[in-house]
Amino acid sequence: MVHEITHQVEDRRTASSWPLWRVLATVVREGHLRARDCRGEVRVFGDREGKPLAVRFVTGKVQRAFLADPQLGFAEGWMDGDIEIESGTLYELLALFAKNLTRKDFPLWMRAGDKYRRLTRFARQWNDTISARRNVKRHYDLPGALYELFLDKDRQYSCAYFEKGDEPLDEAQIAKKRHIAKKLCLAPRQRVLDIGCGWGGLALHLARERGARVVGVTLSEEQEAYAKKRIEAGEAGAGAVDVRLTDYRSIDEKFDRIVSVGMFEHVGVPNYRAFFRKVEDCLEDDGVALLHTIGRLSGPGHTNAFIAKYIFPGGYIPSLSEIVPSVEKSGLLITDVEVLRLHYADTLAIWRQNFERNRSKASAMLSERFCRMWEYYLAGCEVSFRYYDLCVFQIQLAKRIETVPRTRAYLCP
Repeated sequence: MVHEITHQVEDRRTASSWPLWRVLATVVREGHLRARDCRGEVRVFGDREGKPLAVRFVTGKVQRAFLADPQLGFAEGWMDGDIEIESGTLYELLALFAKNLTRKDFPLWMRAGDKYRRLTRFARQWNDTISARRNVKRHYDLPGALYELFLDKDRQYSCAYFEKGDEPLDEAQIAKKRHIAKKLCLAPRQRVLDIGCGWGGLALHLARERGARVVGVTLSEEQEAYAKKRIEAGEAGAGAVDVRLTDYRSIDEKFDRIVSVGMFEHVGVPNYRAFFRKVEDCLEDDGVALLHTIGRLSGPGHTNAFIAKYIFPGGYIPSLSEIVPSVEKSGLLITDVEVLRLHYADTLAIWRQNFERNRSKASAMLSERFCRMWEYYLAGCEVSFRYYDLCVFQIQLAKRIETVPRTRAYLCP
């Protein structure tokens, strides 16, 4: 760690920013960060290896907010323009913090904040049918044109599957849909329930490419309307896909296959048993289900304060140790688990770059503050998948041990 004062300031001013300098000195031990406080004092932190980055705390208010709650204070400071990056990019700065924080030796006050969020997380995840609909509306009922600015042509708002590692996003998202279809062991004319069907891309793919009859459910009015337009346009054939604006808990039918992609993150730990009991109840005895969800590799945690407040209220990313007990109590069998590492980091990198290219359109559509919030969301999530413990779990489920093939040969091209 190196401290460097680049110009003289009064002693009282130096003392006023002492807590800020102490925090940055504790956190940033690797890399090269130059920080400027609200009074103009500059200090340098890290080992000076790598690209020099520079950040400015414009006001005393944002410094205090950052000290009180780093996750939320830094994000809101960026959104409001009270934190400026003088050298480098937002992504590079968040990546610098992430690389340092992987050591887990956080300051005591940061550990206390994390412990509080962990202890109170169940209360924030009690996603009954009313709160679930309200939470979905906050994110997924934003103007559909926004998502066209950064997603692929099919509006797949979940992790792509990079078979080669450098293919275009559209190709990787098609590969993801093919991979899921294989794991469902899908045959023509089988009935499929798609829980959290989004804008209908996966449902249409399973109907068009595999001859399935799909019922998709969503709580987003925007998604339902968009999916129905695609259905009416004949993208999957007459009667092949039915998209419903309803909660999955209201479904009372039997299906040969059940799939859920990117929805389980909104269920909440208190509702895991109910979720898997519903899957078990709706799945035929010889059926197969597939759960595709973001997951944690290092055990239970809590939702980032910025994400919980601004992006996915009520959301939570589970560990396997939180999922498996509820599966075991449901009567379902886990027949396969695949961990997709770094695929989502690469997906988010493309989303972030696409959004940057179309930023002016997003600003005209919504606001400058929204754009700064969305930049922070995409950059922060990419950093989390690249440097922290986030991944994607694909968990295959069945009622009978002999339902799926004994080896993974059926997944090969």
